[in-house]
Amino acid sequence: MKKRLKRALLAGLRWTSLRLRLVVVFALVALTAAVSVAGIAYWLNREAVLTRTQDSALNDFRQSMQSRVATLPLQPTQSELQTAAEQMAAMSSSPGYSVLLVGRTDGGKPAVGYSDLDAFTLDDVPAKLQEQVNRAQPVSAGNAYPYHLFWVRTKLHGGTPYLVGGAKVIGGGPTGYMLTSLKQERDDLNSLAWSLGIATGLALLGSALLAQAAATTVLKPVQRLGDAARRLGEGKLDTRLRVSGTDELADLSRTFNRTAAQLEKKVADMSAREEASRRFVADMSHELRTPLTAITAVAEVLEDEADSLDPMIAPAVHLVVSETRRLNDLVENLMEVTRFDAGTARLVLDDVDVVDQLTACLDARAWLDAVELDAERGLMARLDPRRLDVILANLVGNALKHGGSPVGVSVRAVDEELVIEVRDHGPGIPADVLPHVFDRFYKASASRPRSEGSGLGLSIAMENALIHGGTITAANSLEGGAVFTLRLPRDGSPEESADGGGEDADGRGPGREEN
Repeated sequence: MKKRLKRALLAGLRWTSLRLRLVVVFALVALTAAVSVAGIAYWLNREAVLTRTQDSALNDFRQSMQSRVATLPLQPTQSELQTAAEQMAAMSSSPGYSVLLVGRTDGGKPAVGYSDLDAFTLDDVPAKLQEQVNRAQPVSAGNAYPYHLFWVRTKLHGGTPYLVGGAKVIGGGPTGYMLTSLKQERDDLNSLAWSLGIATGLALLGSALLAQAAATTVLKPVQRLGDAARRLGEGKLDTRLRVSGTDELADLSRTFNRTAAQLEKKVADMSAREEASRRFVADMSHELRTPLTAITAVAEVLEDEADSLDPMIAPAVHLVVSETRRLNDLVENLMEVTRFDAGTARLVLDDVDVVDQLTACLDARAWLDAVELDAERGLMARLDPRRLDVILANLVGNALKHGGSPVGVSVRAVDEELVIEVRDHGPGIPADVLPHVFDRFYKASASRPRSEGSGLGLSIAMENALIHGGTITAANSLEGGAVFTLRLPRDGSPEESADGGGEDADGRGPGREEN
């Protein structure tokens, strides 16, 4: 379930990254192209439709002015203007075509003839157009006539588009104005705009589907590469990609396969060397135990007879005994470390009275007088008593060595955890040493490379805490001194089974080690 959820989450992340960007880019390009084509097509069709309608209406008006108005008297009557306007409107093939003629009678009074008084009056003619039509232009080589035909597109009667044109008879006579509706052309252009909009939307949808298909084709090898890289990161070093083709992605797959093969070889070589080194340490430790046992027995005999020996020889005997014990501890610690490294360390769980176990640990090492214990009896936990003894001995011994007595030890239960704090009153741990406290053979001072301890005590304590499913942390107290905090689950390691089988101790912690 968790793997499926993880894959779905990764798929979502992929969708919101490269795949989405490809789809968006495709869509933007298609949208830009579609809008550009639609805009150009609309503009060209609009100009063609309006120009055709405009030219047809103006040509009819020009011919009507020449054939009807030019034959009228210079000072026609209102009836003559009315008749001519009606005839001109009837002759036009343009829909909604109306004519207005303006002249002067014999008495100098203005006369106006309408083809449709309700549809077109002189008030509908823009004042600027009237001014242009009635203004005489100077006659020159480039302008043979004083009057010309002028037109304008405007909106009348509630926003309906119209074409209004006007002209004056050359040589004197009435002035004519025409009005034709462009409503049909507007409706046709609106239909064209809707069609182009729908086509643009379909093009955008098609581009998105095409982008999705292209992105799937392009990103599928990348996805396989990502999955292979994740498997490689999880330790599956035999992961390889199937290579097909000669494109850049195929080259990338070949490079990945070569890199994975080299990595697998190097890791195998390193593992072999590490295994050989671990086996060497284990074999060496094992082989040293027998002679060390004999040497230790001889050293103890010499120690018992040290008082009867020459005073010049006694110090040497004590030194041999001390170093022999130290070497024996080192060998035992090395064997313990090799068990952790090999993953053969196992827990033997039992219900333990923590305070009794701690007291027994301190009493066995004659530390009871040097430790201030703060704990309530009866606190039970399911632990490996031998490993708990090793942890406590290392933490308390380290505190006594570096901080002196008294050492404070507190035991308490926090939720389902057992928390044991070991606090000393020494100078504390330098900030640059804290991250290395639990490193093997780490020495807090380079000028003091040799110490009484093996350099493995705190490291082994951490390994024993980890195999329980717990941990140890090191810090400096605000009141001075170092504080080591051990946290263990009270019900045993989460990975443990009831038969006492344990997990491999593969974790490592930070810290100071001098034991």
